[in-house]
Amino acid sequence: MATSFDPYSDPTLTIDFPGLASTDHAITSPVDAKYNCIAWAAGDDSRWWEPDPMGICYWPPSAARQYTLDAYQQAFESRGYRKPDDEASEQGLDKVAIYAKGTEPKHACRQIDTSMWTSKLGRGVDMRHELHALAGDIYGTVARLLIRESS
Repeated sequence: MATSFDPYSDPTLTIDFPGLASTDHAITSPVDAKYNCIAWAAGDDSRWWEPDPMGICYWPPSAARQYTLDAYQQAFESRGYRKPDDEASEQGLDKVAIYAKGTEPKHACRQIDTSMWTSKLGRGVDMRHELHALAGDIYGTVARLLIRESS
């Protein structure tokens, strides 16, 4: 039985994301190319979210179809998110973080408890990790944190 190569499995993860090497993390799903990190952070595992100019991918109608932090924030605002006062965990709130390199959004993740976050890595796996563990050359750094009342 042949197995497919998974570019997002350990130990490759710690090469691409060195911050994972010294922090708690785990792969939580098999590879699934149906959805991406933005969709996963928004709670949608049924489609790919991207503000592509041709409108091929899903993007909330109220958000600008641009690869900017403001447009990504607008996409999450369509799901009830807003800017918080700080990055500390707050009871009764859902949180998402948008990573960027400079001003270009590269990734998003969602908080799952007081110290752990969940991410979808491209067309690869879902994983749990600490907030800043994915920061680096690929995704940049956390550029925006957004919150909403838990549903």
